Amino acid sequence: MTDEQIRKILDDDYDPAREDTWQAMAREFYSRRMRSVAIMVWAWAIIFLGGAVYCAVRFAYTDQTKSQIMYAALFVCLVLSIGFIKVFAWEMINRNNIKREIKRLELRIAELANRPEGA
Repeated sequence: MTDEQIRKILDDDYDPAREDTWQAMAREFYSRRMRSVAIMVWAWAIIFLGGAVYCAVRFAYTDQTKSQIMYAALFVCLVLSIGFIKVFAWEMINRNNIKREIKRLELRIAELANRPEGA
């Protein structure tokens, strides 16, 4: 990437006053660029939540110990899967922040490389 391309990207995306707020991160996650990831995260979370509710109801209405253990184990696994989906979404948000920081570092290194030695 050239210096001009990096500057243009940073000027388009970067607003230092609103960069690290929760609203900015949520807005970035639900942006057009991340729409497919957001849809996938919500779809899997709803599927796992539905499965967890089903297992909880079946656990309450069954009398056999073996079935109760199975439904309890499935419930725990599905709830943990929802947690993993949330961690995945959080990492996708952080990935974009890290990319932005790397672009800023590239720009700073390019500025330092072009600066005269005595300055």
